[in-house]
Amino acid sequence: MKTTPGPVTRFHNLDSKSEWTIAEADEIYQVSRWGEGYFSINEKGDLTVTPNRTQNGPVINMMEVVEEMKNKGIAFPAVIRFHDILRSQVALLNKTFRALIEEANYRGSYSGVYPIKVNQMREVVEEIVDAGAPYNYGLEAGSKPELIAALAMNTNQNSLTVVNGYKDRDLLRLALLGIQLGRKVIVVVEKYSELTDLMQLSQEIGVEPLIGLRAKIATKSSGKWASSGGDYAKFGLTITEILQAVRYMKSIDKLHCVKLFHFHIGSQIPDLRTIKDSINEGARIYAKLYKEGAKLEYFDVGGGVGVNYDGTRSNSPSSINYTTRDYVADVVYILKQVCDLEDVPHPNIVSESGRAITAHHSCVITNVFGALEIGANTNFNTDKVVSENILVSNMRELSNDLTEKNYQDVYNDATKLKEESISAFKFGILSLEERAKLETIYWAICKRIVTHASKDEYAPDEILQLKSQMASQYLCNFSVFQSAPDTWAIGQILPALPIHKLNERPTELCTLIDITCDSDGKLDTFLSADGPTNTMPLHKLTGEDYYIGLFMTGAYQDIMGDNHNCFGRLNEVHIFADDDDPTDFYIEEVIFGNKASTVLSSLQYNPETMAQTLKATIDTQVKRGKIRPREGVDLTDFYEACLKSYTYLKK
Repeated sequence: MKTTPGPVTRFHNLDSKSEWTIAEADEIYQVSRWGEGYFSINEKGDLTVTPNRTQNGPVINMMEVVEEMKNKGIAFPAVIRFHDILRSQVALLNKTFRALIEEANYRGSYSGVYPIKVNQMREVVEEIVDAGAPYNYGLEAGSKPELIAALAMNTNQNSLTVVNGYKDRDLLRLALLGIQLGRKVIVVVEKYSELTDLMQLSQEIGVEPLIGLRAKIATKSSGKWASSGGDYAKFGLTITEILQAVRYMKSIDKLHCVKLFHFHIGSQIPDLRTIKDSINEGARIYAKLYKEGAKLEYFDVGGGVGVNYDGTRSNSPSSINYTTRDYVADVVYILKQVCDLEDVPHPNIVSESGRAITAHHSCVITNVFGALEIGANTNFNTDKVVSENILVSNMRELSNDLTEKNYQDVYNDATKLKEESISAFKFGILSLEERAKLETIYWAICKRIVTHASKDEYAPDEILQLKSQMASQYLCNFSVFQSAPDTWAIGQILPALPIHKLNERPTELCTLIDITCDSDGKLDTFLSADGPTNTMPLHKLTGEDYYIGLFMTGAYQDIMGDNHNCFGRLNEVHIFADDDDPTDFYIEEVIFGNKASTVLSSLQYNPETMAQTLKATIDTQVKRGKIRPREGVDLTDFYEACLKSYTYLKK
C-alpha cells in the first residue's frame, strides 16, 4: 500500500530576493547526494551525466540528448539508458571485492552474479555480461524463463549461473543441461523435495549436479522487504532441514556435489548493522556445515545492497547508511574472522547485487503539457449585486480586510464561511451563482495568504499545509503504473527534477500527475534536504517545452510496469559516452515503444478485425448518406493510423 506523503518543506529560498545559484538547485533536488557522482548540474542549468565518474572524462548534457532525440523524431515520454553507468557499477563492485580480498589476505576469490529479475531486458543483461567478463561475473535466475535466458547469455565457463526460486522437474533438467554444456550451474535448494527430485534426475541423465543450500537465517532486515528473512520467510531450509539434506547426500555418497551455502535477508537493506549480523550468522552456519563434511566452495551472501534513493545516506527505507566499500569490507573481514576462528577454509564469495548495479543507469524523461491549479479562474464576475446572500458579502469583506499581519485570522474565518456555504447550498439557501462567487473569492484569498506566508519565516504549519494543498498539478505525459510502479505500490521515493532551467529560481510548488484515468496516477512524495516532502519546486510553464526526469528507474521499474489504461512500453534510447564526439555521446540504439495495436493484441484484441469492423460501420453510414465518401475514407485512415501510433500523447 502506498505510504502517506511526507510533511511540507518550507523551501524559504524560493521566496528569497537574493541571486539564485546552482548550489541552491542542487540542495533542493539533492542531485549530488543521490547522483553518486554520475549526475550534476552545469553552469547553463542543465542536468549532466558523467558516466565514468572521471574528472577529465566525457560529460553528457541531458538537454543535448533530448534535442537529438527530437531531431530523430523520437517521441516522449522515453526511457534513456546510460550503458556506461551500468558498466561502471559492474566494475566498481568487482574491483572493490578484489581490492579488499587482497587487503585482508583473504584466501578465497569473488564470483558475483547478477540477478536478472531486477531488470531482464536483453540489452541490460547483455551489457552486464560483457562488462563482467574480465571478472567472470555471472548470472542468477529465479524462474524457468530466466534460466532459459541465462543459459543463452552466460557463455563464460568460468562464471557461475545460480538458480534460485521454486523449481519443477523441467527447470531442474534445464540446470543439468547447463552442466552438460560445461557451465557452472548451481541449483540452490529452496525446499527439501527439490533435492530428492534433482538427485533422481541427475541419476537418470548421468550428470552430477552442483548444489547450493539456502538457509532461513534468524537475522531479519528492516524496511519494506524485512519478511524475506527469518523463520517465516518464503524461501529456504530450516537448520534442521539443512542437516537432513547433508545427511541424505552422505547416505547416497554425493555430499561432494554440495558446493554452495546461501542466504538472503531482503532487498534494499538500509542498515549496515543488519548486514554485519547476517554475515556473522551465515559464516557460522557455513563453518559448522564444513565440519559436518560438506566441503563447500562458495559462500553466497545473497542480494540486498541498497541505493540512496532519497539522498539522506541514512537507514530510512529509501536510503542506505553505507557505501559499496563498507558493504564489501564487512563481507570479507567478518567471513575471514569467523572462518579463522572455526579453522575452516575461506570460501569463494558470491553476491547477488542487482539494484546497486542497475538503478542509476536508467531514467524516464517526460514532457509537461499543462497544469491544474486550484482557484486559477479569476475571470468569473464576483461584483456585488442587490439582495446578495450575506455569506458572499462576508467573504468579500474578508478579502478586503486581508493584510500581512492578519492572514491567519482571515484564513480561519474564510474557511468557516466556506463550510457554512456548503450547508446553505444543500438547503437551497445559496444559489449556484452565489456559490461560484463565494468560492472564487475564497480561493483568491487563499492565494494571497500563501503569498504572505511565503515571506514569513515563522508561518504556521497550517498555512504551509494550505500552500501544499494549493500546489499546481503538472500534467506529465507518462504513466506512473508503467514507468514508476514502486512509487504507487510501496511508496518508494524516486528522484524527480527538471533537467533544464536549473539556473533559474523555481517559483511553483507542484505535484506531478500522469495521463492515466486513475486518481493514484501521481507523484506526491519527493526528496528534499529536510527529508520527504509532498511538493516539488518547479518553474512556471511559459508555453515552451519543459522536461522532467524521473531517475534511478533501472531496478525493477523497467520490468514491473503494467499496461494500465493500455499505455505500453516507452520509447527507449541507449546512450554511450564518446569523448571524441562534440557532444560527448552518441545514440547507439533506439527501441521504439508499443503501438496501440501491440498493446491491444497482448490483451487478446485483434486489431485487423477491429479495423475491418469500424470500416464496415463507416461504409454503412456512407451508404445512408450520413457521412460523405471522402470523409469516410479519411475517418477509416485516421482510425488505422491511431492503431499504429505510439500510445502516449503527442506534443
